[in-house]
Amino acid sequence: MKKTPFLTLEQVREIEKTYPTPYHIYDEKGIRDNIKRLQDAFSWNKGFKEYFAVKATPNPFLLEIFRDMGCGLDCSSYTELMMSEKLGVTGSDIMFSSNTTPVDEFVYASKLNATINLDDFTHIDFLEKCAGIPETISCRFNPGGIFTISNTIMDNPGDAKYGFTREQLFEGFRVLKQKGAKHFGIHSFLASNTTTNEYYPMLAKILFELAVELHDETGADIKFINLSGGIGIPYRPEQDPADIYEIAEGVRKAYEEILIPAGMDDVAIFTELGRFMTGPYGHLVTKAIHQKHIHKEYIGVDACAVNLMRPAMYGSYHHITVLGKEDRPLDHKYDVVGSLCENNDKFAVDRMLPEIENGDYLVIHDTGAHGFAMGYNYNGKLKSAELLLKEDGSVKMIRRAENPKDYFATFDFCDILA
Repeated sequence: MKKTPFLTLEQVREIEKTYPTPYHIYDEKGIRDNIKRLQDAFSWNKGFKEYFAVKATPNPFLLEIFRDMGCGLDCSSYTELMMSEKLGVTGSDIMFSSNTTPVDEFVYASKLNATINLDDFTHIDFLEKCAGIPETISCRFNPGGIFTISNTIMDNPGDAKYGFTREQLFEGFRVLKQKGAKHFGIHSFLASNTTTNEYYPMLAKILFELAVELHDETGADIKFINLSGGIGIPYRPEQDPADIYEIAEGVRKAYEEILIPAGMDDVAIFTELGRFMTGPYGHLVTKAIHQKHIHKEYIGVDACAVNLMRPAMYGSYHHITVLGKEDRPLDHKYDVVGSLCENNDKFAVDRMLPEIENGDYLVIHDTGAHGFAMGYNYNGKLKSAELLLKEDGSVKMIRRAENPKDYFATFDFCDILA
C-alpha cells in the first residue's frame, strides 16, 4: 500500500507563509470519515459508543470533532477530565479509566458523573472512602498469561500492571453490589497496535463468556462491554490496514452466539480507540536544514524527538515522504535526524529516500496519535504548533507553538525574559 500524504508541496509552501516548520497537522475530513466508518460498522449494536482516547491526541479542537459526531471521551487524568468538562462533555459521555489513581481524580470524575472504570480490587474501598460508589461502575479485567492472536502477534497481560484477576473480578462485583452498585461494565485490553482483524472478535468472545458467568454467579446487571483500544494502523507501506467492517462482523457473530442465548441482548458495546481513529490523519511536517557526510549520510531536520519521540523511544517506524519528490527513485540511504544531544534522536535509520536537499519538506506519516501528545522539553526544546486542515481546505492553528516564556513560566524567580 502506497502511503500518500494528505498535503501537497504547494499547500505546505502556502502554510509556511504563516506557520513555520516544524508542525503537526491533522486532516479533519479523514478523521470524520473514519468515525463514520466505525459507527456504521457497529451500527448493529443499538448501544454502541466510541470513547475516543484523549491521551492519543489531547487537543480540544480535535476532541470537539468527536463530540460533534456523537462520541464520548476516554479520560485517564485530572487534566483530561478538565478538558472534557470545558467542552461540555460530562456524565456517561466520559469513561474514566485510570490506574494508581489519586484521590482528587476519583473525586473529580465522580463530580462529573463520569463512568468510572476501576483498575484494581483495592480501589473499591479507596473509591468508596473518597467519592462513594456510583450506581453504574466498570471493572478492568486482566486474564494474565500470554495473549496470542497469531504466530507473530502476541501480548503479555501477565506482565501488565492493569486490571483485576478473574477471581478478584467476581469478588469485586459482589462487593460492589453490596456497596450499592446497580449496573456494571466490563473492560479489557490485551494487545496493542494490532492490524489483524481477529483481535476484537477474540477479545469479545472472552469478555462475552465472562459477562454471562458474572451475570449468572453474581446477579450483576451488565450494561456494557468495553473492548477498549488496541486496533492499530499500518505504519509501514507493506502492511495491510485493519478492516473495521470485518472486525465488527466478527464481534457481532460472537455477540449472537454467546450473549443473545443468555438473554443479554441489550448489552452495549463500547470502544476506546485512539491510534486507529486519528493516527493516519496526522503528519509531522519538517524541513531539511543540514546534511552531514561522515561514516554515514545524515539529513538534519528542524524537528526532533521532542516533536515525535516514538522512533527514539521504541525504535518505531514512521514512513517519510519528501514532498515534490514522490516519484523519484529511492536511491539514497540516509539517517534522518533531529538536533537533540541524544544519538537516538533519529526519525529514520538507513532509510532509502530520494536525494534530499536543504529546504526540502519532509512529511513524517502517522503522527496523529501519540505524536504531539508524547512531546517533552529536553535540551530546552519547545513544542511545535498543531494545525488543522479543515474540510474546506483552509488551515487553522489549533495550538500555537511554545515560546521561551512558556518554558520559563514555572520557575519561581524573577522573569528571565522581562
